[in-house]
Amino acid sequence: MQKTRRMANLFAKDGKSITLALDGYYFSTKTTGIDKAIAQLPSMIENGLDAVLVTYGMAKTYADTFTNVGMVVRADISTELFDASVPNTTGLITVEDALKLGADGVISMTFPGTTNEASSHQIAANLAREADKWNMPFMCETLPFGYAVSSEASNQPEVIASAGRMGTELGADIIKTRFSGEASDVEIVKAAQRPVLALGGPKTNDMLAYFKFVKHCMDAGAKGVAVGRNITQNEHPSKVVAGLNTIIHKNGTAEEAYEVYQT
Repeated sequence: MQKTRRMANLFAKDGKSITLALDGYYFSTKTTGIDKAIAQLPSMIENGLDAVLVTYGMAKTYADTFTNVGMVVRADISTELFDASVPNTTGLITVEDALKLGADGVISMTFPGTTNEASSHQIAANLAREADKWNMPFMCETLPFGYAVSSEASNQPEVIASAGRMGTELGADIIKTRFSGEASDVEIVKAAQRPVLALGGPKTNDMLAYFKFVKHCMDAGAKGVAVGRNITQNEHPSKVVAGLNTIIHKNGTAEEAYEVYQT
């Protein structure tokens, strides 16, 4: 199987993707809503969901549920779960492990500009080479100066662009990274030279503002979003996906997405 076939399981025919990040158990204690959201996955798929990011254990526990959706398995894990900054990560599974689960891709983080930069780069580079051997797409979640926005520099488009390009140079097929919300976010996409999925961003209850942010990301050239808590911790996960579908796959406005979400 070529990478193009597996990529087609992660991205719709228009080359865009609504990806649900369910992998929080590997690096966070803020996991409320994840299992509840998985139970609603069939409805989310009907409303436009393309792919999920999952842990190894989750892929086994919910194997039947993930049958009709693209699946990317996280290959790295935080070494300090109760530190929300995710100060360090370590490699956990191989591409072959992910293939045995029926995965369509693997993902790991890398942190340009931090003290663990070298080790996170090495994990990503090793995965990229291994993924190439198996024709498995590798998604690199590249986050400048660490997991969260911790300084002005960590959220500057030019800095994010450099970090995104680092993921490409390490061998990524897909880049997952943050967007600042500024017009110059277009530089992030230009630098990456790969399909870019925008991080879902901090949890918010202002869904119109959130949809405006997603619309901005798409206008800047993103090929979709990878969203966690703004779906899993919303009272109506399927409605959020329907709103995202309006923007990402139907080229609608944020206001149209919000209207779909409300109805």
